[in-house]
This record gives sequence, structure tokens and C-alpha cells, in this order.
Amino acid sequence: MRALTWHGHRDVRVDTVPDPRIVDPTDVIVRVTSSGICGSDLHLYEVFGPFLDPGDILGHEPMGIVEEVGPEVRNLKVGDRVVVPFNVSCGTCWTCDQGLQSQCETTQVREYGTGASLFGYTKLYGQVPGGQAEFLRVPFGDTLPIKVGQDAPDQRYLYLSDVLPTAWQAVAYADVPPGGTVTVLGLGPIGDMAARIALHKGASKVIGVDLVPERLDRARGRGVEVLNLKEHGKDLGDRVRDLTDGRGTDAVIDAVGMEAHGAPLTKAAQKVPGFLPDAVGQKMMTRAGMDSMAAFDTAVDVVRRGGTISLSGVYGGAVDPVPMFSLFDKQIQLRMGQANVWRWVEDILPLLDDADPLGVDDFATHTLPLEDAPEAYKTFQDKKDGMVKAVLTPGR
Repeated sequence: MRALTWHGHRDVRVDTVPDPRIVDPTDVIVRVTSSGICGSDLHLYEVFGPFLDPGDILGHEPMGIVEEVGPEVRNLKVGDRVVVPFNVSCGTCWTCDQGLQSQCETTQVREYGTGASLFGYTKLYGQVPGGQAEFLRVPFGDTLPIKVGQDAPDQRYLYLSDVLPTAWQAVAYADVPPGGTVTVLGLGPIGDMAARIALHKGASKVIGVDLVPERLDRARGRGVEVLNLKEHGKDLGDRVRDLTDGRGTDAVIDAVGMEAHGAPLTKAAQKVPGFLPDAVGQKMMTRAGMDSMAAFDTAVDVVRRGGTISLSGVYGGAVDPVPMFSLFDKQIQLRMGQANVWRWVEDILPLLDDADPLGVDDFATHTLPLEDAPEAYKTFQDKKDGMVKAVLTPGR
């Protein structure tokens, strides 16, 4: 089959690799029809080289058609249409039962002390082959895939794999009071969708912050009050307080994470491990503060006293400098973590109808064949051509 594989810093290629096969009796094989490119895929493109091997298959936002089922699979059959959550979770352990699928005890990567395995996402998370490929082996066939309708376009359901549950959890963790206010830092796919969800759930004011004009225009068109970081970078906190009776918003969603702009030394430090021998690079990444804390520090600044910060942007450093005094002094609540996909499916599915209140049907800005994936990664990383969300369409 054809699959997008990692070969080095900013070097991804579409290669011919062996087709996946049934390994465990509860596996299914999915013929991938759509697969999103996620902002966190760019971390593999740029930063996480020490935890990847050449030939690793990327991608964790796939959906498709069941092509083959293992002998013990009872809930799916060949021809069923499914979305594959990015968490590799069993659905039956204690943490899954608590709605914490991102912490699945069956697939935790104990070698690195991390949570549930993820499709297409480094040794830190199990080095499981990903879904930017023509076919994908999916374990736990009875409990992991999400069976969806046969008739609607792929993009009606595709974002159940990651974007929708990640954004939904970001809003849920932000705990915006009824009629309250929230600032969303970063209007990439997750921030954009989180802003839509916050408005849908009754926020009276959503302030979106970014520096890419196309992203700002897109959010403005959905009713978000936008602020351009290039214009308000130094006085962003004051501007948000001006818009909220001098207090700051009730909540802040940080959908930026380690990719925050304005910290060139940190950006350079993030790249260094990718050029070191794996053992040295791994040690540096797991024992050092690697992130630009600009977005997090901004969140601490603009949230009101007694408010909540919800982190959905990915941070990678082990000992990043956290402004503990400000967090304590402002009595800020802080929630974070990988999204627990299955925890939110029942909340989201009723919204994926013809009314399309969240705008999923036209959420993608670019739909491309799998063979164009390397150029799509570059365009997405460089924030060019108005690319906010790209979807790959493998086909055989």
C-alpha cells in the first residue's frame, strides 16, 4: 500500500509499504477513505525526530470502510463505515470506564511513563502505524472504531477522530459559565472548532487570537470577536480586559501549545534534538524545558481572577517554567490533557446532521490526494495558501 512515512526533519514521503494484516483476533483492517493532517503532526515534522524511526507511518485522524475483521469481532462487519479515534484505547479497562480513554491502562506506554498509545505518533506513544495510508490495522475492533452512517460525505464524520472531541473537551474543561466569556488562543483547527463549540454552548462572547489573516477572517465569519496578535501582542491582556469590563475572560483555551510565536531562542532549542543522535535527543527532550511558554503566559494574563485555563495545545518539555505565583495569586483553575475521544461521542453525534451547526461539512480548506501529503505538510507548517485544515484522500 501507499503511506506517508517519516524520514527526518521536515522530510516526509509517500512510500510503498507492506499492507497491514490481522494480528490479534479482535483486529479489523480499515480501508482509509479520508485522513486529516493535524497540527500536532507538525510536531513530528519539526521536533520529535529522536522518538521516530525512518519509515514510521504518520497520521491519527482516519476514517474508512472495514475491509477485514478478526475472528472474534462481533460488532463490525466488512463494509461498515467507521471513524477511528486517535487514542488506541481498549474501552474496557478501569480508566476507559471512567471516560479517560487517553489514559487507557491496556495501551499505556510504560517504557516512557506516558498515557494511552496513539496512532501514528512516536515511540513516546507506542509507535503504532498511523492512518495517512491506504489501509490501517485497528485493534479492539468491537470497542474502538466509531460506526457511522453510510450516506453523508466523509467530512460529516471525519472530525470525530480528533478535532471535534479535542475541541469539545477544551470547552468542557474551560467550564465557561452560562452566558460567560472565553478567549481562544490560536485559531488553527482545534481553536477554530473550540470557538464554534463555545458559541454553540451559550458563551456570550468568544475572543479569538491569532496572527494569520485567513484564520482570523474565518473565525470572524462564525461570530467570534478576533484580535490580531501582530497588532495587539504587547497589549493583548489590556485589550481583552477592555472587552470584558476590565476583568479578563472567565476562561481561556490555549490551542497553541509549543508552537507559540515570538520566542526564537526556544524555537531553535526545539529543533536541536532532531539533529542529535536519538539517545541524546531523547534525553534532552524528556529532561529539559523545550517549549515557548508565550501562549501559556498569555493565558495566565488574560483570564480573570478565579477563572479557568484549558490547555489543548500540546507541550513537550518536561521542566518548563510555569508561573506558579501568578496561578496561585489569581486563583486560577487549570485543566489539560489529550482528548478522551469516546467520552464525548454521544454529545457530538447528534450535531452531525444536515443542520450542521458546527460547520463540519465545509471545515476543511484543502482536500488532497495522499500523494500530495509532503507538499501539504510544508504548506500547513508555513501557514500558506489559507490552509487551516487539510484532508488527505487515499485510494486504491
